[in-house]
Amino acid sequence: MKTLSKADTDLFFWLYSLTQKRNCTSVIWLSKTGDGYLYFLIGMLLWVFEPEYGELFLYTALMAYALELPIYVALKKMFRRPRPCDLLMDLTAHVTPSDKFSLPSGHTAAAFLMASIVAHFYPPFALLAYCWAGLIGLSRILLGVHYPTDVIAGALLGSTIASLSLSILG
Repeated sequence: MKTLSKADTDLFFWLYSLTQKRNCTSVIWLSKTGDGYLYFLIGMLLWVFEPEYGELFLYTALMAYALELPIYVALKKMFRRPRPCDLLMDLTAHVTPSDKFSLPSGHTAAAFLMASIVAHFYPPFALLAYCWAGLIGLSRILLGVHYPTDVIAGALLGSTIASLSLSILG
């Protein structure tokens, strides 16, 4: 376990160092695309303008987020892992985190949840959706608010909840 923790911290420092003393506007913008507003907009646009799967897409996404959010909150409270910007010395995050704990990454969970649902209903967009979700996760590390394992846990959480929701509604 100690080796995993050290590797996680070492990888975090290496990735975070890529943004030190640099303008992070584009990374911050990318991260903000994972705040949730875009998901709602995509769902509503598909519901209104895409008659084949739009409505089912929206309902599946709403159910998935309704399941994911309480699990995400429970995991944060259970693990209580301090964020790297709060724990590691001489490190300042490029953004203010929305909460105190880092495991799992909520931005990454939401992004992979959305990517999985997009991939299910609209397979031609799967690669784009998963690449975007991966970049959301990477942005959280580059900004100094998550460790790589937080991002991996978020991706697993989002993908798992999406699969569950798709098995129920999709």
